[in-house]
Amino acid sequence: MEFLVRQENRMPVMPVEEAARIKAAEREYAQQLRDRGILRRLWRVPGTRTAIGWYEADDATELHDVLSALPTFPWQTITVEALATHPQEQPLQRE
Repeated sequence: MEFLVRQENRMPVMPVEEAARIKAAEREYAQQLRDRGILRRLWRVPGTRTAIGWYEADDATELHDVLSALPTFPWQTITVEALATHPQEQPLQRE
């Protein structure tokens, strides 16, 4: 299943070293998700601390497990939309 995920990062001010450690762990985890084919694309919303991601997971439970393992999960406000293929995107059937 495909999901559109909006992640608003609300990480509080913290010591620079701790913030850097968490951000590095987040980048490493995101790369692991990319390597596994779960995180397909990631965009930043200009002027905000929000990212929009295109995820592919077996189901909503797997997506929940993936998102809740994010190092920044405790500070994220997350909204998820399941996606279905639009008829315009389906291949034309030849008769």
